[in-house]
Amino acid sequence: MAYQVPVEDITFILRNLLPFEQIAGTERFAEATGDTVDAILTEAGRMSSEVLAPLNRAGDLKGAALENGAVRSSPGFDQGFRAIAEGGWIGLSANPEYGGAGLPQTLNMAVAEMMAGACLSLQLNPLLTQGQIEALEHHASDEMKALYLPKLISGEWSGTMNLTEPGAGSDVGALTTRAERADDGSYRITGQKIFITWGDSDVTENVCHAVLARLPDGGAGTRGISLFMVPKYLPDENGKPGVANSLRVVSLEHKLGIHGSPTCVMSFEGATGWLIGEEHKGMASMFTMMNAARLGVGVQGVALAEAALQQAAAYAAERDQMGPIIRHADVRRMLATSRAEVFAARAICLSCAAALDMARATGDDEWAARAALLTPIAKAHGTDVGCRVADTGVQVHGGMGFIEETGAAQYLRDVRITPIYEGTNGIQAMDLVGRKMMDGGEAAMRLLDEVMDGVQAAQSALPDLAAPVWDAAEALREATSALVETGMQDRFAGAVPYLDAFARVLGASYHLTAAMAGDDARKALARIYITRILPRYAADLAEAKAGVADLDAVPDAAFSGTAA
Repeated sequence: MAYQVPVEDITFILRNLLPFEQIAGTERFAEATGDTVDAILTEAGRMSSEVLAPLNRAGDLKGAALENGAVRSSPGFDQGFRAIAEGGWIGLSANPEYGGAGLPQTLNMAVAEMMAGACLSLQLNPLLTQGQIEALEHHASDEMKALYLPKLISGEWSGTMNLTEPGAGSDVGALTTRAERADDGSYRITGQKIFITWGDSDVTENVCHAVLARLPDGGAGTRGISLFMVPKYLPDENGKPGVANSLRVVSLEHKLGIHGSPTCVMSFEGATGWLIGEEHKGMASMFTMMNAARLGVGVQGVALAEAALQQAAAYAAERDQMGPIIRHADVRRMLATSRAEVFAARAICLSCAAALDMARATGDDEWAARAALLTPIAKAHGTDVGCRVADTGVQVHGGMGFIEETGAAQYLRDVRITPIYEGTNGIQAMDLVGRKMMDGGEAAMRLLDEVMDGVQAAQSALPDLAAPVWDAAEALREATSALVETGMQDRFAGAVPYLDAFARVLGASYHLTAAMAGDDARKALARIYITRILPRYAADLAEAKAGVADLDAVPDAAFSGTAA
């Protein structure tokens, strides 16, 4: 079936679960009126379903190709990208001073979900560009902003993120790409980067690479790394693409999915670059870009889950096996739990975006802490849900799900990258229990206080649903108090199940609020989540408390089956 943009669900969440009226009431986001929001969601939905969605299958069957050193995009991707750029969607939340619309990130993430659900391979291009825009807005010189931001926001140029090297993946500090100062104030960048999403393109006139490299006097580890802007074509005196820079695409990776997105091995061979931010402080600049992208990747997981679920539900309604299989109890279980999970994950991601907006609009440290806490949860949980729901979608199709022609398998292949890139989900979980708990768990406790306030508000109307959410939130509160008193290795051993438990409690609280504000269908979906999915938090917390000792007791040889 054709992908249908979930405008109704997104609108319901904006109006009933988020402080969106509060966001729109700030001076910074005063233009985010109800009429403006409705118009944006409607038009972005139309573009996504009518222009981008038809490109999804073509991008899978005929992926990006490297021809004579240049990337050739999948059929129709150039027209699709032009629709994104000309619609102003790349700069939706960017600074109006440079051509952006200056609208809330919450709205930008809603539009990003629509585009990713329609065609993830193409949506990756503006996602990376938006991350680079944010890094430049926060860290670049005024001259660099004036040159690059209008081009990136308009879609004339695109942006990339160059971190990973063959010997430096999650350990970014191990990178070997080097930078040398030039007499004219620029730098010469030499090294190789891998896994560079949209590292080259024929849909824009220039590709701007944000590259991590180390200066000769840069110290060891991440503290000695700097960030540089290294464009494919050097801008001339008029700001137009000039002569080619000393960089090239070595090869494209052959991947499980997202075939339409060129994943490049890049070689920088004394390429000219300019410093973003300060020398030796490149990780601060790059983290700005990465954090924006991490929320965006969580949204991608939700988007693919939505698209996979839509197709599975349509197939179940049509497939006749002693009646339509959508009437069979186990198929209904798969579809109902998937729908409940998608709603919860979407609410978590948009809540993270809303916290970012409130932090930017008010400067309130508590909102900033809320956004920081929710970012790893949104990224990890959104992408885990994407994989689970896409896998369930294949199962609903039965044998036909294993046949590529149905398209069900593409969603599973495409979404599988999302728990890996922009920081693996294990790293997100360790970030949650480590860096994000350096406040002694204060931000987590404030969020849990709000969850419990919401439960109290629902107790009289929906006591049978409110009670289990209260119990789960109380158990999570106790686990969090214990966590901050635990050694870091024990925290890391239980980090993933702890994040899962946190996400389930948040998801249940959003469903409970939705049941209070919505119709019988919302109540039925909340019941599915709270009775069938939420109880897994108890097993998650049991594992989270287990510590590292039993893991260390397993000999390495046992993993390969060679232990005596």
